[in-house]
Amino acid sequence: MDFTFNEEQLAVREAVEGIFSGLVTPDRVQEVEGTEDRFDRDLWAAMAKADLLGLSLPEAFGGGGYGMVELALVLEGQGRAVAPVPLWATMALGAMPLAEFGSEAAKSAILPRVAAGRTVLTAALTDVAADVAVGGPGNPAVTATAGGDGIVLSGTAFAVPYAHVADRVLVPAVLDEGVVVAVVDPSAAGVTMERALTTNREVHPHLHLEGVVVANDHLLAEGDPSRGPEVLAWMLERAWTGLCALQVGVTEAAVSQTAAYLNSREQFGRPLSTFQGTMLRAADAAIDTESIRVTMWQAAWRLDNGLDAALAVNVASWFASEAGQRAVFSTQHLHGGMGADISYPIHRYFLWGKQIELMLGSPSAQLARLGRQVTGELQAGRSVPA
Repeated sequence: MDFTFNEEQLAVREAVEGIFSGLVTPDRVQEVEGTEDRFDRDLWAAMAKADLLGLSLPEAFGGGGYGMVELALVLEGQGRAVAPVPLWATMALGAMPLAEFGSEAAKSAILPRVAAGRTVLTAALTDVAADVAVGGPGNPAVTATAGGDGIVLSGTAFAVPYAHVADRVLVPAVLDEGVVVAVVDPSAAGVTMERALTTNREVHPHLHLEGVVVANDHLLAEGDPSRGPEVLAWMLERAWTGLCALQVGVTEAAVSQTAAYLNSREQFGRPLSTFQGTMLRAADAAIDTESIRVTMWQAAWRLDNGLDAALAVNVASWFASEAGQRAVFSTQHLHGGMGADISYPIHRYFLWGKQIELMLGSPSAQLARLGRQVTGELQAGRSVPA
């Protein structure tokens, strides 16, 4: 693949750098972390004004008509700034699946508002991803029954990113030995939330559903349970690739800040960066960052070009999980005592890196999934890309 960005992608990257470098500072992030929602709404509005929220949505609904590569550029910028906004949840989990599988009525009602920054979306994929991680089919914890002109949902979806500020939540549910994905209004009768905080201080509430009615025009893939695996696989591939893009930004910024710190701090009359041990540790973190970057772009490029991306996404996820946590641990460790000071910015990159690792699944689970996939390809007589 060609890693060179075209002019439009370079313009996106420039806009992203301008927004995040201009509006996100350590003091601003700390201020937002002290609020109930932990959501920087001013930054969100600025991103909408810069057309970054609708970038990967169809032009017919107010979007830019771009794809996963362009969204990854924005997510990478968010990761560098550790900016507290629901971009990954709204776009990778919610808006892109809705644009691909939603009814015309649902898309027309929701997607223009997403592009304008007036609607936040998310999806309840934690249980599905956890089941896939251990070799399961990806069954959700929520169940559905047919009822009138729609379905009725019951059960609990755990750790739903930014559900507390979401206007709609995509909820997978088991129906008739298949799976449907419903677009749920969190203010609907029967929906309650239980607040929960993640490692990086984001709010990911548990969503309790009791007899929640969802109309047929708010079901993805026309509510066909037989298409459930297809829809969930599509959603997971983009969700995981989006997390990898975030991890690129997180580790890149952590390495950059660590290099500056090692150059400025002295021991025995010499900058810390001149000691071989610190140089090698920092270099390994930089190599880890590049490994995450190139595998992430491979996955995003394959998704945008309609190619089978399952293996590429899994490889990128393993690097983002294994190399990502290793890089942020190293960068915090290289800061010595300052790395344990929560008033100093580097600790946020450690927390974000660990949170992304946990959301992707442990490195051992990633390797096990890769092993099952490669074995399956070989047993089916298909070649595995190098």
